[in-house]
Amino acid sequence: MFAGIITHVGRIASATAQGDGVRLRIEARDFGLGEVKIGDSISIQGACHTVVAKTADHFEVDTSRATLAVTTGLESGREVNLEKSLRLSDRLDGHLVAGHVDGVGTVAAFDDLGGSFRLAIDAPKDLAHLLARKGSVAVDGVSLTVNAVDGARFEVNIIPHTRSVTTIRNLAPGARVNLEADVLARYVERILESGKIRTS
Repeated sequence: MFAGIITHVGRIASATAQGDGVRLRIEARDFGLGEVKIGDSISIQGACHTVVAKTADHFEVDTSRATLAVTTGLESGREVNLEKSLRLSDRLDGHLVAGHVDGVGTVAAFDDLGGSFRLAIDAPKDLAHLLARKGSVAVDGVSLTVNAVDGARFEVNIIPHTRSVTTIRNLAPGARVNLEADVLARYVERILESGKIRTS
């Protein structure tokens, strides 16, 4: 599990075909790789990966073709948001993020409001019902609060700090982003689908 609080922006140094997937080598200087062990989980652009190799300033993960088919931003040369998995003793400053991307959205607008930025995203239609005003969403792994929802389009407010320390700074209309709905919304959806709701 993650919190959606990005601690570092790395870069995909290489993406090499390997078996039925791809091995990503991530340049992550100053990410604190000394405390990372083989087998640890790291969120890369919102998608959970397992560390399979590392050096002092790089680490490597394997990602499947299935993951690449439902995510974006995992190509060689791309900047990527990085977050280590939570410890039970950590503060939860964002919201619980599983690192399981629900779908890829498209940036509709990214407006400078002066003191902050308004980011509007068109989500996949089958994801829209999991988005709620004042609910949480992860965009490329960044924990954000939904300010408005209109059909499949939703809006979030970005403060200058968040923009400057994440890959959100690179977004523009037409850009594609990884989306993960609040895990609580998924459980509510499942309960409603089952029809097994106790009323007393």
